Amino acid sequence: MGMKSGEIKINGNAGLYAACEMKKGYLEVNGNVGDFLGSALPGNKMGMKGGVILVKGNAGDRVGDHMRRGLILIEGDAGDYCGSRMTAGTIAVMGKTGRYLGFAMRRGTLLLWNQPQLLPSFNDCGAHTLGFLPLLFNSFKQINTKFAAASAAFNRVQRYAGDMSEIGRGEVLVKI
Repeated sequence: MGMKSGEIKINGNAGLYAACEMKKGYLEVNGNVGDFLGSALPGNKMGMKGGVILVKGNAGDRVGDHMRRGLILIEGDAGDYCGSRMTAGTIAVMGKTGRYLGFAMRRGTLLLWNQPQLLPSFNDCGAHTLGFLPLLFNSFKQINTKFAAASAAFNRVQRYAGDMSEIGRGEVLVKI
């Protein structure tokens, strides 16, 4: 909780609130994590503010709730409310995502390999080839992850903007 620097590698699973309100540093979980990964504590308005989280398994509900900055990479599935109330940052999920993806999201990016069940408050912006994606995936080569090898497969994305019930500057990018 509140990690400010350094590196932690967990060989196994992590419970609730892993990397809660993290500021900088690197957390790698070689298993599954519980709910509220990189989120804010109950009653607080600021979750993760920086750093990198890599989960090689699945993540529970409310990944990145109130996230302000940083990068969360999930090689497995993510539960309900992934990216809820997100202000900025990036969450990438190779597996499936649960319901209510990006609920009340203000800004930030959700990068997905599988088509999600989106809320009606997200607008379809069409298919795009985005110039920043190769740069983003190139940065993953410094990390021991499946995301590093995925750059060639992620040429075009379907872009959705939302949550329009908020300021609507968030985006959901889905691999085509």
